[in-house]
Amino acid sequence: MLADAYLRSGKVRDLYRLNDGRVVLVASDRISAFDVVLPTLVPDKGRVLTAISRFWFAETAAMIPNHLLDTDPAILARTLTMEVRAAGHAPPDLGSLDPIRGRIMICRPAAVLPIEAVVRGYLSGSGWKEYRERGTVCGIGLPPGLRESDRLPEPIFTPATKAAVGLHDENISEAEAARLIGAGTIGTLKELSLEIYRRAAEYASRRGIIVCDTKFEFGTIDGRIALVDEVLTPDSSRFWPADQYSPGKAQPSYDKQFVRDYLEQIGFDKKPPGPALPADVVRATSAKYVEALTRITGRPLRDA
Repeated sequence: MLADAYLRSGKVRDLYRLNDGRVVLVASDRISAFDVVLPTLVPDKGRVLTAISRFWFAETAAMIPNHLLDTDPAILARTLTMEVRAAGHAPPDLGSLDPIRGRIMICRPAAVLPIEAVVRGYLSGSGWKEYRERGTVCGIGLPPGLRESDRLPEPIFTPATKAAVGLHDENISEAEAARLIGAGTIGTLKELSLEIYRRAAEYASRRGIIVCDTKFEFGTIDGRIALVDEVLTPDSSRFWPADQYSPGKAQPSYDKQFVRDYLEQIGFDKKPPGPALPADVVRATSAKYVEALTRITGRPLRDA
């Protein structure tokens, strides 16, 4: 039923637009690594991403508006039925929406800003690589002597440009971001991003999770800045188990670690097409996503 409303696919989500202008995001079980979408699906991944995003959108709603309206497929079914009837056709079989149950977000349309709003609370990933070479992270100077995975003195805001599927996001300075979307807007995004990160990190710490870093996407809805896409999921964040935290090395995490490790092990050149994943890597990755959901929300996947 959604096929006629299809707009585009991202690395993980498929995007549709309804006749009334609302947008439907459907989270698949696709997984990407090193900006390459792999051919193997990870069971339950899309449901986990949707449930975690729904949780955080509710938690942050008092701070900033967001685009999420509902996640109930029955609402989508009623809308599609009315659209089909209005076009003079027989109503669809509502059962055909079952495959997307738990995977959909029905959203207000937003003018998405062309900036990834990244917040880093710990020294890891590309930030650690730059720090070793230049003592900075995205051009921001940091104290000497920090180790991999050390907590930063304060969380830092490091914007990036958005890349198309198969390309890499590019870290940019605040000045460069200001030239793209305006100094006032980037200042607002910085303030919002740091505040959301701090509150989320405090909450997650009580659930035994360290939020190493995360990226937010913002847009405007009716002229107001709003949080859009996904928020504080294992795809957009690095989550570490607090009881295993040991700075001075890379940390275990609730995300694509098993996938990345496997690809590095086989010498993947980080160019498409990506290789299929073995069953044990898929199982371990799925389990980590589900564990992240349970820790963050306090609810099992079946109740999410």
